[in-house]
Amino acid sequence: MAHSTSPHPPVAVVTGASAGLGLALTATLTSRGWHVIADARNATRLSDAIARFPRELITAVPGDVSDADHRAELAETARAKGGARLLVNNASELGPSPSLPAAKLGAVTADHLRRIFDVNVVAPVLLTSALLPQLRANAGRVVNISSDAAVEAYPGWGNYGASKAALDHVSAVLSEEEPDLRVYAVDPGDMNTAMHQAAFPGEDISDREDPAAVAATLLPLIDSTLPSGRYCAAELPAAVTS
Repeated sequence: MAHSTSPHPPVAVVTGASAGLGLALTATLTSRGWHVIADARNATRLSDAIARFPRELITAVPGDVSDADHRAELAETARAKGGARLLVNNASELGPSPSLPAAKLGAVTADHLRRIFDVNVVAPVLLTSALLPQLRANAGRVVNISSDAAVEAYPGWGNYGASKAALDHVSAVLSEEEPDLRVYAVDPGDMNTAMHQAAFPGEDISDREDPAAVAATLLPLIDSTLPSGRYCAAELPAAVTS
């Protein structure tokens, strides 16, 4: 569990918290005594997903991270709970399935491309900006969920991959601008999630990593003194458990 002299539990803002890695990280954090401000677009799905967590350690704030008013609500909710110490920018937009011709660079529409970059780049940058005063006050950490598509050239993945490459770069720049914070971009690897299934429709992806197992591997980014930078989940040091 995170240790604090504050009367409040440490506060984390996790976007895309209703499923997949976001939900798994929310479960991991609440089990360790964090209060999670949980974001997701679908209010019903978010409510159902977090129903099992202790009510005193979870606050649902449904909405779209690309919406400025929603980002402001997330920041204000975190402030009211004592101030964010951790931000996990996990919410992502895949766009057209990379298996479809519509995902190729020669076929993508402006609307699809704008939506991908709005969710995967613009929203994380602006949400981080909104939370910076709180993160600075709490010696905070920013964890931006990236992808191997940010560094590898896979056909059909150019739009999503370019957005994650941009997220990697702004993460690196933020770490230079905010040396008192820890800023991480992390490639979680292939996971058994709805997004990954959408990328490979009709394929059996049951052999991919369980998001809960991946969430556990990310604990060093929350607990340790690892320097800011880009990491792959599979290469992180083992978490120290007490």
